[in-house]
Amino acid sequence: MKKIAIIGGGIIGMTLANYLDTDKFDISLFDDEKNQATKASAGIISPWLSKRRNKKMVSIGKRWCSFFEKMKNDFELTEDVYEKCGTLFLRQKSDLIELEKLAIERKKEAPEMGEIKRLSEEETVALFPLLKPRESLYLSGGARLDGKAYLSSLKKRAQKRGVKFYSERAAIARALDKWQVIHEGVTEVVDDLVLCPGPALKELLESIGTQVDVKPQKGQLLSFQTDFETKKWPVLFLEGAADIIPFQNGQVLLGATHENEEGWDLSESQEAFESLTEGVKAYLSNTKLIDFPYHYRVGTRAYSSDFSPFFGPHPDFSSLAFASALGSSGLTTGPYIAYLLAQYFNHPEISWDSSNYQKDIKNYINIEKRAIKRLIITLKNYVNHQKKNFWCFT
Repeated sequence: MKKIAIIGGGIIGMTLANYLDTDKFDISLFDDEKNQATKASAGIISPWLSKRRNKKMVSIGKRWCSFFEKMKNDFELTEDVYEKCGTLFLRQKSDLIELEKLAIERKKEAPEMGEIKRLSEEETVALFPLLKPRESLYLSGGARLDGKAYLSSLKKRAQKRGVKFYSERAAIARALDKWQVIHEGVTEVVDDLVLCPGPALKELLESIGTQVDVKPQKGQLLSFQTDFETKKWPVLFLEGAADIIPFQNGQVLLGATHENEEGWDLSESQEAFESLTEGVKAYLSNTKLIDFPYHYRVGTRAYSSDFSPFFGPHPDFSSLAFASALGSSGLTTGPYIAYLLAQYFNHPEISWDSSNYQKDIKNYINIEKRAIKRLIITLKNYVNHQKKNFWCFT
């Protein structure tokens, strides 16, 4: 049985650990559980009306939504983790007309979008009682996903499958045709390696001579515990403001910020509170929501210069794959990306081609042409490993 290590236990790493074939792989997952974006996030799963210029990025989102029912059944996800609740869009009347036309057109390729309906002011308030009367557009296929609950559920499942977890920071090195994973003074040798640690990917790849286009972005959400009956409320897309994501038992989330200059900082800020709450006040019939007790969710996302994700095998090493730069789309695109990576390792006989989903991965990496230096490092790591094994056996 081959050994495979995953570094990064967020949305990609945890999903991957549950889709890898345990008959083929002995699986280990490493994550120090700091700065984790997934644990701090809550997502609106409704990518169909995105106006992103990156059409391949939108394609990943669409494929993820059609794939999600399979994953929901595979992982037996409960409503506190994932729930199909519908999506409500609030826009100016002229923009709603254009958005409806776009929805009708895109539904031809995405039946998962469900019912498309323009709602009157009265119908909008009936569906989401906190709002001021105004027209809206409703898609019945929209859903919500709680990142923290998702990770908790999948970790329990992975442990039952025999996946080994290490709450530690890990480094990597090349050892001839294998990989070394170094953690807490221990060196483990594995056949295959997957790197999905968010913006920390930069440091890991630099250790093997690869520069990567990835940066940290701070994100803050506010989670309010209310006495509202939120069970049947849809998720809410607002224009130029924080989105509103209601969950079970009166929990309502506002988010999220996109702070490019704050990087790895996890401190809660009053500026974030004011930005998120001020943005939604214009849509609410009263401010009772923000008077309830609340707490922050803060994490660090990864993003690239063109704000697109990238994933797949390293051009020089078929046994190494990585994924990063999901940005704020992580809960929408991450699980499907993880599924694709699982298929890459589970079925090596099938050639890898991600051209349908992203630009060439070489657009995001720069491999240093230092072959002699890399060979010396590889041989040194191998010799050290052999010495360690020799002394262990004597």
